[in-house]
Amino acid sequence: MNIDRQSGWLDAAEILASPNYDDRPDETDICGIVIHNISLPPGQFGGDWIADLFLNRLDPQAHPYFAEIAHLQVSAHLLIRRDGLLQQFVPFHKRAWHAGVSCWDERERCNDFTIGVEMEGDDETAFTTVQYEQLAEVIKTLLTTYPLLTADRITGHEHIAAGRKTDPGPYFDWLQLKQLLQA
Repeated sequence: MNIDRQSGWLDAAEILASPNYDDRPDETDICGIVIHNISLPPGQFGGDWIADLFLNRLDPQAHPYFAEIAHLQVSAHLLIRRDGLLQQFVPFHKRAWHAGVSCWDERERCNDFTIGVEMEGDDETAFTTVQYEQLAEVIKTLLTTYPLLTADRITGHEHIAAGRKTDPGPYFDWLQLKQLLQA
């Protein structure tokens, strides 16, 4: 698994280029990874709905919940599906729109300096073994590509947007991720 430094794309990922990104204030200031969870519709897995959201093509008529969110312009750098499939939406050196109003180590606007990784899941369901394995491999690759990233600079959306967000949620196993990163 490798990241092309020029393009910012991961060679192991399916590329689905989102229009929802812009330039970081400083492309060299990538010093954090934010873990999220997402399922569309909520609590349902599979299908193209998550990609459709990040690509601005979510049909608001397809599900009642979609009418509430179809107008949003959001993205993450990477999505890890339940079966381990990697889908990349934004080059890592660009600013994806994943964190919203956020603060980490007294720095606001976390999108400016973090990489957003979505895990297909929700706050009610355990993540799959292959998701953790893929996440660990992606993180190891990110750590070797971006010199300011370290294994202790990984956090959940719930930690940088406390009170507003709950993901990756109570079923995200931080210990399992730590063990895989040390392997």
